[in-house]
Amino acid sequence: MFKLVGKEHFTVGKAKCTISIDAVSGFAYEYTLEVNGKSLQKFSENQSKVQKAWVVHIAGNPFRIVLEKDTLNVWVNGSVVPTAGEFTDEGTETHFEIGAHSAFIRALSSGKRRDGIIHELYVDDQLIPESKE
Repeated sequence: MFKLVGKEHFTVGKAKCTISIDAVSGFAYEYTLEVNGKSLQKFSENQSKVQKAWVVHIAGNPFRIVLEKDTLNVWVNGSVVPTAGEFTDEGTETHFEIGAHSAFIRALSSGKRRDGIIHELYVDDQLIPESKE
């Protein structure tokens, strides 16, 4: 037998997750996911404040690029990559490589105090849109 309701705990990387299954009526169930003690929505909102993410397809292969705003570490598919910083007239650029392709993240002022710094990813000098996932 297995439980239809209750909590299951598991980890994803370093994150501690809990899925709660509750009966609402009859054979209807409600599922709730918590990550590090926060609802998935709240966790995602907090992550978007400290990280910026892009997904780029190169030769048919997807690459997930993540910038940690507090440390300025750049991750490509879950691994930190070596970077080199450069000051430019527009702001700063953090250069790195994705395989044989050159990439950089440009940080520039939004001109608005509330919006802060804007980060843009360029791969082979092409602007990559921000990922919504």
